[in-house]
Amino acid sequence: MSSRRSLRLLEKCKGMQHLKKAHARIVTEGLGHDPYAMSRIMALCADPNNGSLGYAQAVFEHTANPTLCIRNTMLKTLLLRSEHWRVMEVYQKMLNDGVHPDHYTLPYVLKACAGMQDCRAGLELHAHVLKLGFGFDALVGSTVILMYMACGETWLARQVFDEMPHRVAASWTLMISGYSKLGEIEAARALFDGAPVKDRGVWGAMISGYVQSNGFKEGLLMFLQMQVAGCEPDEGVLASVLCACAHVGGLDLGTWTHNYIHWIGLPMSVRLGTALVDMYVKCGNLAMGLVKEGLNKFDCMRSVYGIEPSAEHYGCVVDFLGRSGLFEQAMKLIESMPGSTSSSEKAVAWRALLSACWNHGKVEMAEIAADHLLQLEVHSGVYVLLSNIYEDCGRQGDAKRVRKSMKHRGVRKTPGCSSIEIGGRVHEFVAGEWMHLQIEEIIGVLDGLNDQSVSVC
Repeated sequence: MSSRRSLRLLEKCKGMQHLKKAHARIVTEGLGHDPYAMSRIMALCADPNNGSLGYAQAVFEHTANPTLCIRNTMLKTLLLRSEHWRVMEVYQKMLNDGVHPDHYTLPYVLKACAGMQDCRAGLELHAHVLKLGFGFDALVGSTVILMYMACGETWLARQVFDEMPHRVAASWTLMISGYSKLGEIEAARALFDGAPVKDRGVWGAMISGYVQSNGFKEGLLMFLQMQVAGCEPDEGVLASVLCACAHVGGLDLGTWTHNYIHWIGLPMSVRLGTALVDMYVKCGNLAMGLVKEGLNKFDCMRSVYGIEPSAEHYGCVVDFLGRSGLFEQAMKLIESMPGSTSSSEKAVAWRALLSACWNHGKVEMAEIAADHLLQLEVHSGVYVLLSNIYEDCGRQGDAKRVRKSMKHRGVRKTPGCSSIEIGGRVHEFVAGEWMHLQIEEIIGVLDGLNDQSVSVC
């Protein structure tokens, strides 16, 4: 009875301190080599936040004749920590010990090959899969597809897919997602249309593929089709939809998606919260309390999820505070950034504030932001933006002074450049450039356009 109680203690462990105590008790009760106990201890060590890879490895190395289950747990633990080379080492030692892998072992090793994008090792492992008779296993076959897609070998992935006797939904999802990530969106769509069963993963892979390829309208249309089909989206799909709404200015659909998230009771994760704030900011609507919600999500990153906000997170919050005219609050947030924040990271937040000052014509605040920026980095964009702010408010003298200071310090603005493709040839135009081969024709066209505009006026 005490042995069972000790094993149950493992399920209640919330950190390494508790786990070590439970492990000590298990050892004193003679269960130090119990396969289930050792496997469970190693699995708990895999937690990236509360676990310890070193402890898991020590347990594994001190286990005499580890079972296949224990070896699989070690492989999984290493994979979760992205220790791909060590996965390969443990697998090779396993083969040297004469232990045959099962259909749980091989996916871990295949995923390690995918993580390293080592196609050569993947090819050898695929040959081993076929030799061991796992070629028709749906789980193993799907992971082979994942490996080849990660290595950019779409034709090999497609060959494996076509030869699978029983394709599960995950196989379709991996193929569609793989094609999309490699920019082959048409191939992904053709595969999607041919899928006999479209589950949440298949729909999500196609929607995400469109959004990643800047096909925002196509992605939103597919989301509506998913709704008609009666398939409930998950967090990943909804984050993709919000991203698409942000890029096309789809405030109505974005607001509907926000309400839908509440309606289905989906937890408001950092990912969804960030996507919502980004959508409302880019759609120009922060009047409905989104500033408060955005700040709440920002605070939850550290207090609830234990995630330290990055410079990009600070910049995003400063941006929407500035857009809402809350400049004092934005400045206090920048000043509250951790002391360990690098100069380049602080510059991200100050640039966001300077840009917001330009939009609102806040000259005094812009001067403060520019002063901080120039202490952190000497960049032409700071001078140009401050000069534009002065010009917009009629302070031409200050604008000239900024440009003169820029010239005196040897800071040069990268010339503006635009290009157009005509007849398969790209024509490039650079601001201030007079060496173009067709400069006379260009000036002639511009003069003609100028004459037409004058006559219309």
